[in-house]
Amino acid sequence: MKKWGLLAAGVLLLTACGTDEDDSAGAAGGTDAVEIGYFPNLDHAAGIVGKEKGYFEEEIDADVDYLNFPNGNDFIEALDTGVIDLGYVGPGPAINYHLAGGDVVVVGAAANGATLIVSREDSGIETIEDFSGKSFCTPGNGCTHNVQLEMMLKDKGMETNRLGGEVEHQSRVNPASMVAMFEQGQIDAAAAPEPWGTLLVEEHNANVVTEWNEVFLGEELASVVIVTTNEFLEENPETVEGALRAHKRAVDYTAENEADTLVTVNDLLYSLTQTRLPENVLEAAWERMEITTETHADALQAWADASYELEFIDDDPDLDGFVDTSILDDIVAE
Repeated sequence: MKKWGLLAAGVLLLTACGTDEDDSAGAAGGTDAVEIGYFPNLDHAAGIVGKEKGYFEEEIDADVDYLNFPNGNDFIEALDTGVIDLGYVGPGPAINYHLAGGDVVVVGAAANGATLIVSREDSGIETIEDFSGKSFCTPGNGCTHNVQLEMMLKDKGMETNRLGGEVEHQSRVNPASMVAMFEQGQIDAAAAPEPWGTLLVEEHNANVVTEWNEVFLGEELASVVIVTTNEFLEENPETVEGALRAHKRAVDYTAENEADTLVTVNDLLYSLTQTRLPENVLEAAWERMEITTETHADALQAWADASYELEFIDDDPDLDGFVDTSILDDIVAE
């Protein structure tokens, strides 16, 4: 296995188990301690910078701990069970949880874009039209990236095997594990978050099938949102405000300090895996996203409508009460 296969295995183990020293799981109720969730992905740069630079500790009047996740389903389960209080996650799992009656509210955005559709070099897939009879993987069933790709397939008259169609979908594939699957010929394509999509392109000769700004909803759909529960927000508004102030500082830092931001993310990956991503991969991946505080609620609704159209959810989606960015809006306006 190449060194990036070892990286994949390491990230899978560590993100699943939370073995980073300060990333151990633990309930963090009340205002005495706050547990913040995030993913070791490049589009989570604001959360990673906020963590690594100590912004959350500076802005929150409580002990702060962190837990990293391999996918949104695990994140939402942790939010549901009180293992974490707030954090960074893709909008798909959060929307699905909200529509199922779960207690979750989006209090801000962290990144737009960052979905790259790639295919294995010898897969025979060059465009979306080539997916018939092929296979692809995503981090989760019905996740943000999954819905984006399936809508593109639907536009070309194709469906996945979930709906009796001709395209095989493998879900709950840790993004880092996509590297090994491509190396071993286990999968033809992936809807990958960054930097993993660009890693496949730059280091494993994967084909770029669709660039990040040409996928379904492209530049407007948030790839990462900040969520908490309504209960935690109502009981701890000052804590949430502190977290959002830290988030705003982190977003500003990434805009002004791109080089150090990439080093910071890479250092975190190294702490989890003892391996660093190539600088050219991080630099190229960085161009495929926007780190931001702006939430496009209309794009979230469009994604939810698509999820319903694809039968990931049973009822016409109503996102009333799902987005409340008033605290972050006030902070940005200061």
